[in-house]
Amino acid sequence: MKNNMPESLLDRLKLTRDRIVGIADGVRQVARLEDPIGEVISMKERPNGLLIGKKRVPLGVIGMIYESRPNVTVDAFSLCFKTSNAVILRGGSDAIHSNIAFVDIIKKSLEENGVTPNAVFLLEDTSRETATRMMKLNDYIDVLIPRGGAGLIRSVVQNATVPVIETGTGNCHVYVDETADVNMAVSIIKNAKLQRLGVCNACESLVIHKGIADEVLPKVLAMLKENDCEVRGDDVVKRFDSSVVAATEDDYATEYLDKIISVKVVENIDEAIAHINRNSTGHSEAIVTKDYDNAQKFLNEIDSSAVYVNASTRFTDGFEFGFGAEIGISTQKLHARGPMGLEALTTTKYIIYGNGQVRP
Repeated sequence: MKNNMPESLLDRLKLTRDRIVGIADGVRQVARLEDPIGEVISMKERPNGLLIGKKRVPLGVIGMIYESRPNVTVDAFSLCFKTSNAVILRGGSDAIHSNIAFVDIIKKSLEENGVTPNAVFLLEDTSRETATRMMKLNDYIDVLIPRGGAGLIRSVVQNATVPVIETGTGNCHVYVDETADVNMAVSIIKNAKLQRLGVCNACESLVIHKGIADEVLPKVLAMLKENDCEVRGDDVVKRFDSSVVAATEDDYATEYLDKIISVKVVENIDEAIAHINRNSTGHSEAIVTKDYDNAQKFLNEIDSSAVYVNASTRFTDGFEFGFGAEIGISTQKLHARGPMGLEALTTTKYIIYGNGQVRP
């Protein structure tokens, strides 16, 4: 508070008893999951008698560069350890003491159980120079996973020579279709936007079909005003409430992580989908509708890692998806996409069984 940190940042740093219990529960859930390492995921016989299969193996050494969230320290370790990967952690300065405490506990637990404590290593130097050097340690790190704000992720993607799995910021949308249940829409928007401000799966932008705007906007705007959430909207939205701030094109593409939301009224679902795909970060989007065909159209045409029908975007989370935790939420399309659990921290190799075959 002394540093005038925004509410969303304080929320990301906060470690309450309930949150620590939740972190521990996540570790237990990961421990109970089936170990993917060694799984043979296919095996086919070729005409020459060779048996060619694919087997899951660890990625190797995973480097994590992340900000703010001390729970990432534990989540990353548990997922990497379960998949036989070592992990090098470089958190931010704002959570360094929490990160040190967590890693000390992890190392002691490993030693007590006869496991090398070197399975996890925390860089306690949180300077930018250290992070930059880490991005170029190709001889020691097999893959880098950045997790944090847009600036951090962009820096890692642009500067790393180590291969990167890009996690994304979350300019997430909720689209209220013409046939939506109004009360359901208000409930979903409230949860998606206001349950936690500083998370990447929070709704930052709201899209409303013009055919339901007269019915749904007064209720949505009243709910947002009750919760001190600033609304930035187009001319249609402004007609419903004089306190609405005129939205710019930048507003529609912004991850606020704050009590601010952009709102746009559209002519039809095609305009909604085009608007979302143009401004989204590819994270999570939701449609509220009673129309099956529109639901399927939205699922098929929205280009994001998680797409919902009649549910809050807040469920895009490794724990909620049954992964125990996630090491990040990938918004890229190579190797992994969406919440990354155990399988995303593996690669494959071909295993071939023969009985003396030689190539003619």
